[in-house]
Amino acid sequence: MRVIAGTARSMPLKTLRGMEVRPTTDKTKETLFNVLQVEVPGCRFLDLFSGSGGIAIEALSRGAAHAVLVEQNKKALLCIKENLAFTKVADRAEVFGCEALTALRRMEGQEVFDIIFMDPPYNQELERQVLEELADSTLADADTIIVVEASLDTDFSYLEALGYQICKFKKYKTNQHVFLRKTGL
Repeated sequence: MRVIAGTARSMPLKTLRGMEVRPTTDKTKETLFNVLQVEVPGCRFLDLFSGSGGIAIEALSRGAAHAVLVEQNKKALLCIKENLAFTKVADRAEVFGCEALTALRRMEGQEVFDIIFMDPPYNQELERQVLEELADSTLADADTIIVVEASLDTDFSYLEALGYQICKFKKYKTNQHVFLRKTGL
């Protein structure tokens, strides 16, 4: 795994071995950032279920002003911190070592994020729990782009009832990115 573009371009990133985390492939990450490329420079970026931190580091490398990374796995946290230091973007990053919902509650009332990315473990409905929390949160508004990485069979039929609109889908062989915005604000 490596940084695709920006100031840390081509720098290799450490990842955990085994199935503890599921890093986003370089090709999928490149496609994701092709969609987000105009939005990233100068943005506030939130990466939930960060794993090794590759998505937030890519955003920082491409000019994000600040990124918050949230990961509860202690081994992955060490990996994130090493990757942030190695890529020289740690000064624009903040790391929360806790569950995603706990981090959201701790940050409530702070500045709105421009982009929120989440890649939770598949088929546990964690994305739904996070979206329920964000529905009434001050951390996201109608301009915030929320991206959910999920398995292809993830049910998103509840989104409209929570006040979200799907802006875009990107489907891959085994997973998908769903791009959302809050509505009715």
